[in-house]
Amino acid sequence: MEAKREQALVGLFVLVAGGLLVATLVLLSGALTTGDSTFHTYFKNAGGLQPGSEVRYAGGPPVGRVEKVQVDPQDATRMKVDFAVHPNIPVKTDSTVLITSNSPLGENFLGIIPGTNAAARAPAGYTLKSKEFVSFADIADKLNALAPTANDLIVHLDARVVELKETISRVNDLLNDRNRENIGESLANVRGMLQEDRPLVHSTLEHINTASAKLTPLIDDFHKTTLEANETLNRIDSMIKDNRADVREAVKNLRSSLAKADSIVSQLDNTIANNSENLDEIIDNLRRITENMNAFTETIRARPYTLIRSTEPKAHEPGEAPPK
Repeated sequence: MEAKREQALVGLFVLVAGGLLVATLVLLSGALTTGDSTFHTYFKNAGGLQPGSEVRYAGGPPVGRVEKVQVDPQDATRMKVDFAVHPNIPVKTDSTVLITSNSPLGENFLGIIPGTNAAARAPAGYTLKSKEFVSFADIADKLNALAPTANDLIVHLDARVVELKETISRVNDLLNDRNRENIGESLANVRGMLQEDRPLVHSTLEHINTASAKLTPLIDDFHKTTLEANETLNRIDSMIKDNRADVREAVKNLRSSLAKADSIVSQLDNTIANNSENLDEIIDNLRRITENMNAFTETIRARPYTLIRSTEPKAHEPGEAPPK
């Protein structure tokens, strides 16, 4: 009886342990979870995800499970991942999904990056955006692609190192003991020259300062004259821009007067050119008339009675007595 009782207890323990194991597996797989929201996303590389993989929100504890990983029926170059998330998780329409892990050796899981507060809540069946998974193989491929470039860079660096060595050798040759002594002597000579010529340099600087002080009033006067010229030009510009009627009329009259003066001068030039000979004769006649007038004036002044009687004798017939 004791043996049967022990066997019954062992069997009961095995059944309870098996039930607990099955219940745990079912709970972990999410088969009994009700009310979860299912979403979809796509990856070029699924990164080892499989049904039952964890889904974490913002790197926190698991909030769901991956339900299915399959090749996209519409595009054979990518994988379709279906996953379920607890209904209390605020998955937004601008949330992003990526494949990540907590450590380099840890198992990959599906992570959800939170969206913005202003975005709407993603409905069940919504397809979320994804960030492509970069595996170690992808990194190795990129490093292998960079290998030829790295080799070229190393070759160029070696060449530059050789050139740098040659440059350092030349600099060392230039800075030998003899050249250093020459440079030291040259610096000493320059210092001596500066000490000797310091009073002259000081005097020159004083003259320059004096000249600068004298130039300052001239520059100020020039600035003042420039300002006055600018004001005058501004006034002229304002008068021109005003387009006043009196200004236009004055300009019109000035142009008319200039045209008339030009015509008169032209006529005068033509008259002088055409009557140059007559003018000479007229001037000669005027000179003679002037001489006669002068002689007549002298005669009147000396003998004014000539205006009353004639100074010439009266004409008489032959045989008559001359007049008394």
